[in-house]
Amino acid sequence: MQLKKLECDLTVCKLEATTSIDLSKDFYFIGRTDEEISLVCKTEDTPGNTTDRDDGWKGFRIEGVLDFSLIGILSKISGILAENKIGIFAVSTYNTDYILVKKENFEKALRVLGEAGYEIV
Repeated sequence: MQLKKLECDLTVCKLEATTSIDLSKDFYFIGRTDEEISLVCKTEDTPGNTTDRDDGWKGFRIEGVLDFSLIGILSKISGILAENKIGIFAVSTYNTDYILVKKENFEKALRVLGEAGYEIV
């Protein structure tokens, strides 16, 4: 299975409203529940009115389109990273999963996943 590195720095943050999110940008995840509005975006695209903000994330995605019948893909990756004391922040799209790790753990995460048989592209 291939994992594609994302070259950008990422930020995870909370907002009071979605109106400040620039939807013309090429990379972002928005989550809205009855309790909060969360945003993952390129650090350079982070809105100025965040209520909470955590910079310093890097990420990679599982390459290709994952069929919904596939089981345990994210679990296996997160297990390998957990065994190596690397925390994650995961988000999913219709096609695939994105795994974010803190910048200081990024190279280690890619190394241990490569050693576990994942191809890093």
